[in-house]
Amino acid sequence: MSEPRFFEFPDNVKLQDIVTWAEAELYKGEGTLEISGVAPLESAGPGTLVFFDNTAYLDQLRETTAAACLVSGRHKDKVPDGVAVLVCADAYRSWAKVLAQLYPAAMIPRDPGEATVSDRAAVDPSASLEPNVTVEPGAVIAAEVEIGEGSVVRANAVIGKGVKIGRDCVIGPNATVQHTVLGNRVYLHPGVCCGQDGFGYAMGPQGHLKVPQVGRVIIQDDVEIGANTTIDRGANRDTVIGEGTKIDNQVQIGHNVVVGRHCVLVSQVGLSGSCTLEDFVAIGGQTGVRGHVTIGMGAQVAAVSVVNDDLAAGGRYGGTPAKPVKQWFREVAAVRKLAERGGGS
Repeated sequence: MSEPRFFEFPDNVKLQDIVTWAEAELYKGEGTLEISGVAPLESAGPGTLVFFDNTAYLDQLRETTAAACLVSGRHKDKVPDGVAVLVCADAYRSWAKVLAQLYPAAMIPRDPGEATVSDRAAVDPSASLEPNVTVEPGAVIAAEVEIGEGSVVRANAVIGKGVKIGRDCVIGPNATVQHTVLGNRVYLHPGVCCGQDGFGYAMGPQGHLKVPQVGRVIIQDDVEIGANTTIDRGANRDTVIGEGTKIDNQVQIGHNVVVGRHCVLVSQVGLSGSCTLEDFVAIGGQTGVRGHVTIGMGAQVAAVSVVNDDLAAGGRYGGTPAKPVKQWFREVAAVRKLAERGGGS
């Protein structure tokens, strides 16, 4: 069996092309050098492009036989002789820009060719699809759905009644979208569930009475949502995901949650109902956020933390319950010392 290559490297890529795409300066090397691939430092060989921005991999940089390396200015003289050096402000961001040029299909996968609505998809006659919309086999488009130009609905996705999808969106395979309004350039990875009931019950000795969830989900422009993430619709107001926010796989977002612009939520984060994240908040994996709390603009929360109270803007937090990281580190150190004393007695 041949080894499959899902993303092919383009032909005739010159180093000067890389310099342009990376917005870099060619510190050492020839712009006419031909680049034949990209690779991590440890496996790079002749013709390949690498990047370096973490000193933990300095030994690998010293041994690399790559053709060229993207680095920040402070590392430019650490690249070995014989390797072209491209200096940029942020090596990782420049690497991302270069890969986007080399592998556009890996950004938001779109099949080349003419957009089509499969005759094996179920599209309600009342649905409104602008030009150049693709609907793959097995997809279901319910009544009164609106889908903007250039959007793609992948195989077996289900779009519920009245959902509005903007332009140049991708709805991944087996995703389910209900009671939701999507902006432009929204990417839902496979298995996303969006707009289902929030978890709302009036509990009591006679049983748990279901509270109808009558809000919506609003997802603004340029949001990307990872595989098998779930976003509940609002109970009595909307659940909102702000523009530019990036959400990893297997994140749970409860009803009435408001996530600001350009936030980052890593895998298995759980946001309880009615909590608010202001703009540019970043939350590490497996962190839980209690309902009705607010995390201020630009705050960062470490992985595997629990947020029980409001967190101020711009701070760095961690622990259970989450607290400023300096305090958290002091407490961890104190517990370690206490354990060591106890173990020696």
